[in-house]
Amino acid sequence: MREDIASIRKEYTQAELDEQSVLQNPFEQFEKWFQEALNSEIVEPTAMILSTVNPEGQPYQRTVLLKTFNEDGFVFYTNYESRKASHLNENPKVSLLFPWYSLERQVAITGEVKKVSTKESLNYFLSRPSGSQLGAWVSNQSEVITSRNILETKLAQMKQKFKDGKIPLPDHWGGYRVIPDSIEFWQGRSSRLHDRILFEQSEGNWNISRLSP
Repeated sequence: MREDIASIRKEYTQAELDEQSVLQNPFEQFEKWFQEALNSEIVEPTAMILSTVNPEGQPYQRTVLLKTFNEDGFVFYTNYESRKASHLNENPKVSLLFPWYSLERQVAITGEVKKVSTKESLNYFLSRPSGSQLGAWVSNQSEVITSRNILETKLAQMKQKFKDGKIPLPDHWGGYRVIPDSIEFWQGRSSRLHDRILFEQSEGNWNISRLSP
């Protein structure tokens, strides 16, 4: 067991954020930061940690990929029979976290999910590489399997099944849209006195406040 972990620290000095410099629309502010994340060429800028809660109140987190966003919300895709989907069926309230560490930033979002339309899921599914399309058919996501060979065997079967035509959208696969009720922008600052600007939804408007770090 390492005993020097507590001594690991880094001063955050790259940028600052305040109520005057932040854009007044949180989606515009997110788009600004997201574009800067893309331009910085950080690894997986679309990666976001999705948190759900099971019926017993146990939280779970996993990383999913953002596929589109606008003022309607933030969209990701998954298996509708997965563990996360079973949680969402019981409790649609979620949180998202974008951990852009190299930029000394993070964005935390809370809200509720709704399934996107079948048309929207199909349009995205058809844009995926064929290997990813086949993967949606192969994996019974979150189920216990005895070996990887089960996946390889089923993949071979799916390749054979769909070898002569387009790969259709599985009924058990599609998108969710996270409709936010709060979006917090966190910018690392020196001495751990970080900047935290919170947008909260209220009767169709976004209230802006600064939080103590």
